[in-house]
Amino acid sequence: MNTGDRFIEKNKEGNTPWVHKEADFNLVNMVENWPINPCRTLELGCGTGTDAIWLAENGFEVTAIDGSPIAIDIAKKAAQENNIDCNFKVIDFVSDEMKESPYDFIFDRGFFHSFDTDSDRKLIAEKAAGLLSERGMWLTLMANADAPPRDSGPPMRSARSIVDAVEPFFKILTLTVSYFGNEQDDPPRIWVCLMRKR
Repeated sequence: MNTGDRFIEKNKEGNTPWVHKEADFNLVNMVENWPINPCRTLELGCGTGTDAIWLAENGFEVTAIDGSPIAIDIAKKAAQENNIDCNFKVIDFVSDEMKESPYDFIFDRGFFHSFDTDSDRKLIAEKAAGLLSERGMWLTLMANADAPPRDSGPPMRSARSIVDAVEPFFKILTLTVSYFGNEQDDPPRIWVCLMRKR
């Protein structure tokens, strides 16, 4: 089963520990303090749309994609209920063509780390770079392999695995340690990685 199919199955089962009610504070902090100004934005693996909706509320022109029709339906309903203009689409980022580029900013929370091989992560980085405008930026939040081992949770990646995948296509602007912003008592430790297209 490929990565996209695994997530579709988890959504069908209701096994979605990554779902969060408020925008991830790591995204909020980076947007407000780097700063990242409102621009054409793509969110990869948007899930139920919490972060995409926050971006749209703050002036970003957002296209948010996910391979799960269930997640996208929930995201569209949440945007409609809050009168938020956000373009949610069911798209498999790996296999489907993206026609609306270039974007100025890409965000993902746990999408990039979902790919298990170095070659797959390098392909994701190359495709992301191809969708960005000159000097476009990508912010990814991914589980950190330096954290203590866990019985469950997201796949944990080393700093080296990030650098090896993205370095040909991106300049890393900052790579810091944090944790996922969610409602869990003990959220997974993560890398917060902001990059600029080479």
